[in-house]
Amino acid sequence: MPDDRELRPRPIAEWRDAFEFVEQVRLRPGMWVRGGSLEELSTMLFGYSVALRVHGVDEEFAFHPSSGPFASWLSREYGLPMALGWASAIERHLPDEPPLDTFFRLFDEFRQHMTDRVTGAEGTF
Repeated sequence: MPDDRELRPRPIAEWRDAFEFVEQVRLRPGMWVRGGSLEELSTMLFGYSVALRVHGVDEEFAFHPSSGPFASWLSREYGLPMALGWASAIERHLPDEPPLDTFFRLFDEFRQHMTDRVTGAEGTF
């Protein structure tokens, strides 16, 4: 789903939102996420959400660990429990592939779901 703009490493100042942050992690996961830990990625994204609030940035944030749109979608689509957050749910309940690979696959599905919602191709969230 990334457009041509997102297919190359770019300076942080050029990123538009959390989705672009995730795309940059995808390009160089070893630089961002030690050992492929989704808990570490979740913590970084949570820090991103804190920075949004601290600096008064009006950006819809989809990756709150247990109650954001991504977590809600995972719970609904895959029946995953969100008590410990989406990172833990993916690592514990979808063990058939490396956790980071699973996350990126699910991220792409979620992003497509969000695009479909915006374009009216799917029912409401």
